[in-house]
Amino acid sequence: MNNKATDEYRTKDLGEASGLLCKSAKLLRLEKENNFFWFVFEDANLCESTANAYWYGKLTVNAREYYEATRDLKDRLFRTRDLRVEKGGEDT
Repeated sequence: MNNKATDEYRTKDLGEASGLLCKSAKLLRLEKENNFFWFVFEDANLCESTANAYWYGKLTVNAREYYEATRDLKDRLFRTRDLRVEKGGEDT
């Protein structure tokens, strides 16, 4: 999902976000919306072309880098969720 006003790209798909990281997209932040998170990246043009390659099965990345990107994103998701719980936020 492209936000042209800010040149940011948002996705809620973990696999897509991992692929974006492997192709050097910069993760800006996580945004919580209801019971899920958006991964927000800079450079919408790079992200859109990479995401298209991902969804069409044409994205080629190093398997180890993809695994590490996925693990890092999961760690970040759980850390963000845990911080919300510690501060008295929702756990949903």
